[in-house]
Amino acid sequence: MRIRSSFTQSIFIFLTLLIASQVYSYYAVFNYALMPSLQQFNKILGHEINLMLDDSASLEDGLEMDAPLRRRVLEQLGVTIHAKDSPMADEYYHAVTIDLMSEEMSNELGSPTDVRMMLGSDSYILWMSIESLPDSLLRIPLSELQEEDFTPLFRNSLIMALLIVAGGWLFIRLQNRPLIALEKAAKGVGRGEIPPPLPEKGASEIRSVTRAFNQMSKGIQALEEDRALLMAGISHDLRTPLTRIRLATEMMSPEDSYLAEGIISDTEECNEIISQFMDYLKPVNKDSFIPVDLNDIANDVASSEGGYEVQIETELHQPLKETIGSPIAIKRAVSNLVTNAIRYGDDWIKVSTGITADNKLVWVCIEDNGPGIEQSQIGKLFEPFTRGDTARGSEGTGLGLAIVKRIVSQHNGSVIVNNRSGGGLKVQISFPASK
Repeated sequence: MRIRSSFTQSIFIFLTLLIASQVYSYYAVFNYALMPSLQQFNKILGHEINLMLDDSASLEDGLEMDAPLRRRVLEQLGVTIHAKDSPMADEYYHAVTIDLMSEEMSNELGSPTDVRMMLGSDSYILWMSIESLPDSLLRIPLSELQEEDFTPLFRNSLIMALLIVAGGWLFIRLQNRPLIALEKAAKGVGRGEIPPPLPEKGASEIRSVTRAFNQMSKGIQALEEDRALLMAGISHDLRTPLTRIRLATEMMSPEDSYLAEGIISDTEECNEIISQFMDYLKPVNKDSFIPVDLNDIANDVASSEGGYEVQIETELHQPLKETIGSPIAIKRAVSNLVTNAIRYGDDWIKVSTGITADNKLVWVCIEDNGPGIEQSQIGKLFEPFTRGDTARGSEGTGLGLAIVKRIVSQHNGSVIVNNRSGGGLKVQISFPASK
């Protein structure tokens, strides 16, 4: 599986290099420090044993293995000789063969030698089986080589490795902290927010990216302000003549009432189009968010939009957690969905609320029994000026569902659209539940 996170990649590369460095260090210590010392030790030990063997060869035949002269030499070497069938020799058969020392000692003694090592109660012990002493085993305690001697080495190596890993983790985290802040700010811009300028910290490349992002954010903010000012001007300039037209139409003679009704309907539609444009472009102010009860909103919308011709069925979850947001904006989103269902449904609409199993999201669901939408058009349904013409007719301005998507995104929510199995459309909008 490919690692995509920069932080994880850096840690992985760092650990790989650390392990490679440790392996090379042990390799270097073994080959350039331990091996020469071991070879020197083998030579010294081989010369001493050769001396012992030469002395024993010069003695009279039949001399006991514990004769005073040999015993004196062996005591100086710390060597004891044991018969292969003695109880002490059991250690030899449980020891581990050291091939390197066996080969070196065979060369030094001029006789095939098997060298084995084991950990005794006090220190490591070497056992030797020399072919020139067929019935005997040499036991050499390595009194200067204790098991505890290796403990500080491994402990210090482990501590050093942990310190290096912790230092590398801290360094990479500090390097990535500006990127994390940049990612968070970029997501905020994607939701329509304008974050404050980010501090320019970190490496030169990260500072350059942060500086470019701050310039981009500032440019987007200027564009948003210009757009809001432009739309406010257009709204004012268009609604003023529309109001005059309507006023003049209402003053027309009764004989022209059929014409007046059409003009009034057109002016109302123009006002509605302007309102939808303004709602779509309206920025969000999260500082004004308050707790919102979706049950209250669902009830209000069902009561205001329902009537004698269209009955809106409600199924509200009790009790329901609140969400944090703008009640007016969320109500507008639910109202747009219900209006869409009324327009394209077949006299049956259901509004329901609920909460997810993990209690993290609360949702409102609007269902109808209309013709539904082709699967290929569901992904484009919430784009501006898209109306799902082939399945849902061609009424409206195409901004109603785009406004819903924008409001839900501003509240960190999500929208799910599906065709009902029994016919019609099902739209569910979810919002984070307040803690």
